[in-house]
Amino acid sequence: MSAGEARAHITISRRSLRRLRLTRESGRYAVIAASMFGLLASARFAIAPPRPAMVRSAPGAGAAIDLAAEGFAVRFARGYLSWNDGEPAGGAATLEAFGGGQLEPGLGLEVPPTGEQRVLWAEVVQAREPVPDLHVYTVAAATTREGLRYLTVPVERTATGLALAGYPAFVGAPASAPAVTARSLRGVAQPALELVVRRALANYLSGSTGELAADLVEGARVSPPAVPMRLLSTARQEWAPGGGAVSVVAQARDGLGARYTLSYELDVTRVHGRWEVSAIQTDPYA
Repeated sequence: MSAGEARAHITISRRSLRRLRLTRESGRYAVIAASMFGLLASARFAIAPPRPAMVRSAPGAGAAIDLAAEGFAVRFARGYLSWNDGEPAGGAATLEAFGGGQLEPGLGLEVPPTGEQRVLWAEVVQAREPVPDLHVYTVAAATTREGLRYLTVPVERTATGLALAGYPAFVGAPASAPAVTARSLRGVAQPALELVVRRALANYLSGSTGELAADLVEGARVSPPAVPMRLLSTARQEWAPGGGAVSVVAQARDGLGARYTLSYELDVTRVHGRWEVSAIQTDPYA
């Protein structure tokens, strides 16, 4: 071999047979692992499939308040439930304006051939919003012929204003239940406080604001009833939940002789050793 010829170099390294096998089989192991994960995931979905998250409304939450839409529903209910045999065309024209040609003429309503019916009062008593901008109002209406009726009125807010979203429906009254019995409260059992509460309530009901002021904390403002009443008795005095206020059931009589059983709550505080009243039932500035 001449000096100009390149020499070949051979490097010999030692490797573990186990490592060589792992290197050669690593791809197969990766495929097997992926398959196992897939089978486990499929079993999990079969046993306990994922459920869509449910958004729950807060207790008591209802449809968004839309005063204009409520007024629209009340106005429709008045027109729908009012009729007069002397002016049949007038009622039909009113309903036709609500239908706008999209529903049956006169909304498919046929009123009796004789007589009349007027709506004494009507107001929204329930509302729901199935989809955004669509309100379904339950309107209570007192009529002269049929008494109290409940009518659902669908109202949609469109780009150009409010519109009737379909035919109305007669329904029953919203669900109700008997009066809930008041839970047991702790009795006041303090004669001095009971005396102040009874005296303040008597002056409050009678409108004797000058005498009432003697039992009020400095700066307290109350709003006595417009019609004076005479306190007859107080059935019981108990601490309201949370303390700081006394709940009292009282009987009173008005100037016409009507007798009422009423419930009041008086906020009380101790000032310089004596009990004083800071509010009675309502805050006139709230």
